Amino acid sequence: MLPERYESKRVCVSARNYAPLETRGDARENIRNTLILFDPDPKHSFSSESGFVKRPSSPPSALRSPGSSQSRFQVDPVADAPKTPPGSRSSAGEESKSRVRAVNFLNPSDAAPDAGVNGDTVRSEASLHSSSHFSDTHSSTYYLRTFGHNTVDAVPNIDFYRQTAAPLGEKLLRPSLSELHDELDKVCAALHHHLSFRVTHTAVSDDACAQIRCMLNIWGVMLFIRMSWIVGQAGIALSCAIVLTAIVVTSITGLSTSAIATNGFVRGGGAYYLISRSLGPEFGGSIGLIFAFANAVAVAMYVVGFAETVVELLDSIDALMTDEINDIRIVGTLTVILLLGISLAGMEWEAKAQIVLLVILVAAICNYFIGSFIPLKSKEPQGFFGYNAAIMMENMGPDFRDDETFFSVFAIFFPAATGILAGANISGDLADPQLAIPKGTLLAILITGVVYIAVAISNGSCIVRDATGDDNDTLVGSLENCTDAACTLGYDFSICKEGGCKYGLQNDFQVMSLVSGFGPLITAGIFSATLSSALASLVSAPKVFQALCKDKLYPGMHVFAKGYGKNKEPLRAYVLTFIIGLAFILIAELNIIAPIISNFFLASYALINFSVFHASLANSPGWRPSFKYYNKWVSLAGAVLCCVVMFVINWWAALFTNVIVLALYIYVSYKKPDVNWGSSTQALMYNQALTHSLHLTGVEDHIKNFRPQCLVMSGYPNSRPALLYLVHAFTKDVGLMVCGHVRTGYRRPNYKDMMNEQVRYQRWLLKTRIKAFYTPVFADDLRQGAQYLLQTTGLGRLKPNTLVFGFKNNWRDGEMKDVETYINTIHDAFDLQFGVVLLRLKEGLDISHIQDEFQTSQEKPPGMKDLLVSINIKDFDSDSSKPSSKSTSCQSSPLIFRDTKKPPMQLSPADEKLLAASQQFQKKQSKGTIDVWWLFDDGGLTLLIPYLLTNKKKWRDCKIRVFIGGKINRIDHDRRAMAALLISIHTTKNYSLTYKKMFEEMIEPYRLKEDDMEQEAAEKLKAKEPWRITDNELELYRAKSNRQIRLNELLKEYSSIANLIVITMPLARKGTVSSALYMTWLDTLTKDLPPILLVRGNHQSVLTFYS
Repeated sequence: MLPERYESKRVCVSARNYAPLETRGDARENIRNTLILFDPDPKHSFSSESGFVKRPSSPPSALRSPGSSQSRFQVDPVADAPKTPPGSRSSAGEESKSRVRAVNFLNPSDAAPDAGVNGDTVRSEASLHSSSHFSDTHSSTYYLRTFGHNTVDAVPNIDFYRQTAAPLGEKLLRPSLSELHDELDKVCAALHHHLSFRVTHTAVSDDACAQIRCMLNIWGVMLFIRMSWIVGQAGIALSCAIVLTAIVVTSITGLSTSAIATNGFVRGGGAYYLISRSLGPEFGGSIGLIFAFANAVAVAMYVVGFAETVVELLDSIDALMTDEINDIRIVGTLTVILLLGISLAGMEWEAKAQIVLLVILVAAICNYFIGSFIPLKSKEPQGFFGYNAAIMMENMGPDFRDDETFFSVFAIFFPAATGILAGANISGDLADPQLAIPKGTLLAILITGVVYIAVAISNGSCIVRDATGDDNDTLVGSLENCTDAACTLGYDFSICKEGGCKYGLQNDFQVMSLVSGFGPLITAGIFSATLSSALASLVSAPKVFQALCKDKLYPGMHVFAKGYGKNKEPLRAYVLTFIIGLAFILIAELNIIAPIISNFFLASYALINFSVFHASLANSPGWRPSFKYYNKWVSLAGAVLCCVVMFVINWWAALFTNVIVLALYIYVSYKKPDVNWGSSTQALMYNQALTHSLHLTGVEDHIKNFRPQCLVMSGYPNSRPALLYLVHAFTKDVGLMVCGHVRTGYRRPNYKDMMNEQVRYQRWLLKTRIKAFYTPVFADDLRQGAQYLLQTTGLGRLKPNTLVFGFKNNWRDGEMKDVETYINTIHDAFDLQFGVVLLRLKEGLDISHIQDEFQTSQEKPPGMKDLLVSINIKDFDSDSSKPSSKSTSCQSSPLIFRDTKKPPMQLSPADEKLLAASQQFQKKQSKGTIDVWWLFDDGGLTLLIPYLLTNKKKWRDCKIRVFIGGKINRIDHDRRAMAALLISIHTTKNYSLTYKKMFEEMIEPYRLKEDDMEQEAAEKLKAKEPWRITDNELELYRAKSNRQIRLNELLKEYSSIANLIVITMPLARKGTVSSALYMTWLDTLTKDLPPILLVRGNHQSVLTFYS
């Protein structure tokens, strides 16, 4: 935000006319980070002296680019301070520090009468939608007046692109497309109150805070009390190699961090935020937990280093309280309590303490280098001789002792380089994290790396590895038996080869204090380095953990997300970090603690590098970091290097770390949190889906690769659950399933509502774990909508090949034109070479009328485990893992959710049976049979669907019985061919007269009865009602009619207790069999039976006997 003294100018930009500049009010209200629009003519600019637009040869400096902007697009800051004296620094210069600032272009002559002082303010939603502001030429507008013309449309504004809880400004909503495009009466009815959010945010004023924090965290305990030991073990050359290897890892990670940080505004959460928003919640959640834990353990490492120094001071004056180990525990416990108090005091106190500690730390480092040039005779017995070539050459190579190796020494040093994310960890407290994180992190790596290498070379050039500290060990006599560098300087430390020496690089951890010009200042530096690093880790861990807990990826952690005070400090997370740190402080061994956190930090760095590679590989338009000095292959190499280093340091610890990350990843993947962060995983998933879909288009169909891909005419998906769950049973993980919904009966289609419902029901399918797509269309009738769906649904090879219907149980109660539409839709599917499947339950399929009754009564039906409630899409967004018990939707379509404590609603016995039947395919099927009546060869779909069903767990206990029709004298031959039970079906006799009479009664209302009327009248009636059954048609297809009657008898005789019946659907020749007769055949065949599936493939083979 701008200081209150700043004010903005309202400027009219015109190619022909001059317009006065008008100063308006406080910039807090006037300037809303609006993107600047310049007149295309470069001659036009502004003059603050005259107040008019002039045409100078070049734009004034106030309108030029501020220089190094981190934004992808160039935005010029413009702001004036009218009260600034001439010659002084202008407010525009101050304003240019902000990433994006601009002025609004406005013709003052068009000012609205009610504009007041702040007429050019970009308003939030609460003030936008007045019923008097809808015309494009009204005298007042809601948003801005642009280029001298009043308009509802909004000019580009950065606040439109903020997230809902953006930390840097107010969330504004641009006018929606419908508000600009729809009729005025629709806009008036659709407008509603929107909320705009402003998050209070306290930013650290100095962008160098990130660099200071990184340097303090990197210059930790290892610099003063382990660097000399590392040189003694590995030598100068390998010590430099160790430092350079760490620098390579951290530099690549720093570049990757900079790329992620400059791809968008960074909130609090540090490494967790960077990884989770780049790779998604699975990787982010797992590494966030580990990174927060590593920071908590790092607190213990730095505090133990501090306590170790204090105890050595106490030992030097013979003032130990108990013994060294317990004294370290006592001092460490008191220290971490003090640091916790400083952290709880708030960021202001913590930042001030860090600056003081940095000054002391830099002074201590300078003190060391100054002291290294001032050799004293009194220090020679302890191994310090000043810079000497012989000492340097002797210390150039390694001298590993006590089973140490290059990699074990590297494991101890590497935590000293792990402070590079200290700046990112407090990203929420930085004024401009996009600028501060890259600059501060990379500069910190460079400066600290140079210092580490300089200290390593200095230590190895002026201090010997072993010294006794005894003035009497001066060399006496010949040099024949003494070949060390100390011998050339007059000392014989050969006794140290037998062990027991306390001084030198290998033995004394306080070498830097010995070398320094003023020893107590080095001690102060050690205190500064350890305490500052411990403080940084103590602040970082709770903030990372708080950000993780806010996302609710893991159960039970939300209690640590609560913040206190204006800065929302995570006090509970501070306490948890304190407890973890205290537990590891009790170990009291620095060389044990350091390797523990090395793997955790390396795992974090590996994922940060991999996230940049992954995002670049996905080629998402949303990946556009303004930091250009990164390369996806370098990032990949960095990720691989981190993994290699992990296993080289300690293979079992690396394996343990990876197992933890994998377990956390699997858990989050299984729970599927309802978050959408636009991660690179989503982008790459889209890329792969698109690529594979395109590749599939070039692959010809093959029998072995056939999959049933079903277009299910489900209506609202939850209104026919039995149909949905049965089809899902044989398409899950096998083929495509699309829930088609034809919306009819609308005078004018409401496409906006349809799109909202598409999102709503797609979420419902995901919630119920039904792997399907929901596709609604508007059409005049069912047939037209089905034609749309049959022709357009799908993408390339991912296209339906089977149409699935529910049987029209109430066909005799409705209008026959609906039956005509229903049957013609089946004909259309066959014309388009689709297979057709019809499901019939004797109780029915559609439960929408019960849902409507329940929505009205707000009561729960008895015995219904899946409660039907109506719920708004907002309820999904609030917490999709917890179903709402409220009916808050303005939609008419209910959704299915779990039980609530509402009183039961009384249902009729028929509806109770319908509800029970609608759930029968959701539960595991009892032992029984799936009876397949394969009467005609349709390509094998009639056999394939039952086979796919029995592969699923719910149907695994069901056996398949295959029935075929044939002649009596071919039973033995067909039995051998089919290996199944054969039933002879006689099509012209042996059917019950009762069933024959029922069939005749069924068709009676739909007969034409042309014998009872004139021929001309009969022809007119047939033309008007083509569904009627003629006498000629009835006689022509009498044998086929009798076959359906006989089949129904046989089905009742042999399959009355089957779990499911699958039978070949009879075909009716188009144009010769009326809709009424065909519907009667289907009804007669399937009447009063268990669940029955009528199947007819497209007569293309879907089964093969060849491998």
